[in-house]
Amino acid sequence: PLPLVRLEEGLYLLELFHGPTFAFKDFGARFMAEAFSYFLRNERRELSIIVATSGDTGSAVAYGFYNQPHIKVFVLYPSGKISPLQEKQIATLGGNIVAVEVEGTFDDCQRLAKQALSDPDLRGNRAVSSANSINVGRLLPQIFYYIAGVGAWLAQAEKKDKPLWVVVPSGNFGNLTAGLFAKRMGLLIKQFIAATNVNDVVPQYLQTGIFTPRPAIQTLSNAMDVGNPSNLARMKALYRDDLAKLKQDVDAVSIDDRETLEEVKRTYEKTGYVLDPHTAVGVAAARRVRSGMKGEIPDFIALATAHPAKFAEIVEPVIGRAVGLPPALTALLDRQKECVM
Repeated sequence: PLPLVRLEEGLYLLELFHGPTFAFKDFGARFMAEAFSYFLRNERRELSIIVATSGDTGSAVAYGFYNQPHIKVFVLYPSGKISPLQEKQIATLGGNIVAVEVEGTFDDCQRLAKQALSDPDLRGNRAVSSANSINVGRLLPQIFYYIAGVGAWLAQAEKKDKPLWVVVPSGNFGNLTAGLFAKRMGLLIKQFIAATNVNDVVPQYLQTGIFTPRPAIQTLSNAMDVGNPSNLARMKALYRDDLAKLKQDVDAVSIDDRETLEEVKRTYEKTGYVLDPHTAVGVAAARRVRSGMKGEIPDFIALATAHPAKFAEIVEPVIGRAVGLPPALTALLDRQKECVM
């Protein structure tokens, strides 16, 4: 399901968290799992998936590939830098899912995954692939929820000739890249806003033209804690390294933890809607951009990327009440962690 929720006049949320792990990455992970299994069944060979995660990718991949025949999955995640529920989703399945807890950041996990995927000895002994957004198979199915979102907006919008801007909470920038693919295919999106937390290497690149990767900083929106986003290379290639053309379609805003919590509180008090920290970064970015506009203000869709219950320890103190856990998340609480360190 892809509900488009009207948060207030001119500002909508496209809820992408109604899959089995309550995050938008279920779209890409489930598509990839079924596609891989289909082709492996015909080819009669085994495949090892190596994936790094800053939170939601790992759980989506683990659930998408769980018990899929001919596939074993190794999920690398940074110790102590993902939420307890995210860790439960990754590290309690067992079976063909191997959770690897890494002392370090997401960028360390991603570096290890890339080293393994490019290792000639490893590749010579087994078939390996990735389920991160470095694999284009993750991005292709994400194009379709942009199309569905625009269609839902056209059905709801009071003025269908208004320009539409889409705000994308961004970490490794696969989600935004899929949106840019959709725009290149002709989808009626006027402008994208990349909403990052303080890991703002892409906003800095758009401002200066200089890309300076740096170690990720831990934030409340942990799935976006990426200091060297892989998909910037795809974005640059899509625009043939023409920064001016890229900036015609993409602006970027950085939101810190204080602003994130303020947005969770503001939105709840104004509308009763509970945002997770990642979606809050997107909504705060939308409000900042809108406040600086003059004349006719375009409509905005912010992508709601995760269910707030996955981050209850952050959200509940801000809104002053409990966030109800969906039954599938409640069932995780008593499961035992199984991982390799």
